[in-house]
Amino acid sequence: MSKRLFVSVDLDGLGDAVAAVQERFAGVSGLRLTDPEQAHVTLKFLGDTDPARVDDIVGALETAVEDSGVGPFEAGFGGLGVFPSLSYISVVWVGVRDGQGGAELSALHDAVESRTVAMGFDAEDHEFTPHATIARMDHAGGKETVQDAVESDDPDVGRLQITDVRLKESDLGPDGPTYRTVESVSL
Repeated sequence: MSKRLFVSVDLDGLGDAVAAVQERFAGVSGLRLTDPEQAHVTLKFLGDTDPARVDDIVGALETAVEDSGVGPFEAGFGGLGVFPSLSYISVVWVGVRDGQGGAELSALHDAVESRTVAMGFDAEDHEFTPHATIARMDHAGGKETVQDAVESDDPDVGRLQITDVRLKESDLGPDGPTYRTVESVSL
């Protein structure tokens, strides 16, 4: 049976701060909040994957980390954004503060993307924007509330020492996904 896998940098220890940002969206029509304790920056979504490939993927991640030249670094998270646009919102996210880890996350993403595409995984079809999803919009009922927050709020989530990249498994359940770390690769 295949596993639904992705590669991430987790926001360990920032769950309470993420939850505080989410409070401004509590009860907004059409908005489904994510689990703040599972907040992460996705470097690469791999999708349904044969478990027999996990060792090869971990090897590719180790090489990608080496290729990236990125060692442990501090990242600052805050601000709000949406995908794909303010006029059509499907995801609400907190971003990475300017000059506070975005370059390192982008370098890690580029190296992971290169190595996983070489293994036959699909290439990304959009530019990488380091972010942590905090909500998904199922319908546009509360779109104006989200638009107002994105345009006027600049919440601070906090700073975090990033020391590894993780291969994660996503189990989809009735209450949303549950993530489990399959393997960690140190920076």
